[in-house]
Amino acid sequence: MGVLVTVGQLILSLSILIVLHEFGHFLPARWFKTRVEKFYLFFDAWFSLFKYKIGETEYGIGWLPLGGYVKIAGMIDESMDLEQMKQPPQPWEFRSKPAWQRLIIMLGGVTVNFILGFLIFGLVFWKWGVEYLPNDKVEYGIYVDSIGQDLGLMNGDIVLKAGDKEIDRVNDRLVVKEIVINGASSLTVRRDGKEVELPVDKKYITELSSYKNKGNALYFANFPFIAKEFSSGSPAEEAGMKVDDRIIALDGTPTPFYYDFTQAIKGKENQAIQMSVLRNQKDTVQLNFTTTENAKIKVYAFTPTDLYGERQSFTLGEAMPYGFNYGVGFLGDQIKAFGKMFTGQIKATESMGGFGSIAQLFPSHWNWEIFWKNTAILSLILAFMNLLPIPALDGGHVMFLLYEVITGRKPSDKFLEYSTIFGFILVLALLIFANGLDFLRWWNS
Repeated sequence: MGVLVTVGQLILSLSILIVLHEFGHFLPARWFKTRVEKFYLFFDAWFSLFKYKIGETEYGIGWLPLGGYVKIAGMIDESMDLEQMKQPPQPWEFRSKPAWQRLIIMLGGVTVNFILGFLIFGLVFWKWGVEYLPNDKVEYGIYVDSIGQDLGLMNGDIVLKAGDKEIDRVNDRLVVKEIVINGASSLTVRRDGKEVELPVDKKYITELSSYKNKGNALYFANFPFIAKEFSSGSPAEEAGMKVDDRIIALDGTPTPFYYDFTQAIKGKENQAIQMSVLRNQKDTVQLNFTTTENAKIKVYAFTPTDLYGERQSFTLGEAMPYGFNYGVGFLGDQIKAFGKMFTGQIKATESMGGFGSIAQLFPSHWNWEIFWKNTAILSLILAFMNLLPIPALDGGHVMFLLYEVITGRKPSDKFLEYSTIFGFILVLALLIFANGLDFLRWWNS
């Protein structure tokens, strides 16, 4: 069920973005009295799942979910309708319009995606605000995972800086971004009341951007295991554990924090254990029971967000510029990441991915905040990728139109035909390569 929910979110998100992107081409084409013959969500090679003609335009849904398109009369595009191009130009065709009008039509799709990404970010921040863990509220510091340990971090640290960037909240993604994207060469932490500077080797740019470390945390907020609620049939609850009890030991081994307990209980499937809990912050209670077959006690803990989290709220007037700046920052990071790919600091084979990688952005349960934030991210990525100067993409058409505007010379139809074929093959090859990487990762997992 969880997989279906994830796939459903992916399809809905991409469908929204594709349809609105194509409307970005469709509307200016109609404004300039250019005939649009087809408007399709997904590709309809050989047949379509649904189609309906209104006026001169056929609207439909194809069977191949690799994007969508509008077929504009008199234009060499992925439809490769070369017979039409052999006929004399007609006043309603794309090729008969002035270059500036054709440029606006071609820029319409990415313009919509840019605006949509910024708009959705703004509305997400207006509706849900920003949830975060302030450094000064997380009294027990951080719990460090293996790669964080490699960087020199220790349990109980508070990360204050990555390079020159102030870090005022517990969020390892901010640190990863500063190292990978901005090349931070040091981390500054508070340790035992003193500030300590840790050098960061350049190898971590490659390490932290690798697929094997995707989603692996450097660290988490350290927090005590305090019972929030119980699953049905919880052996701990049946043994007498209550909400707000704090686990402090397992079989005599101190487990003052959540991650200490999760490590201590590993390998104790169907085993009798003695668990010590602190009740009412003063009484120590011993509970004896048997764990489940998965070494679980079926207790949900209060999360760091529950215990220490704060949420910054915005008015609509505040959220829109915040969302715009957030989107601009995201795009800037993407451009920097591309630059590091070309210099070899980030390996393309480790960072690229197809639909499987995109799907991993979405959780296995439906969450509207995450859905819309991911949709905004994908909208900006779609706009950015479509602007790349590759024939068959919008950026390729824009490149040739700018050449025409600047020189006053229009590339020949035969040149556009061959370049579009080349671009289409290149895009298809990249698509196969990216999804092939996902398949190999799945196969080797």
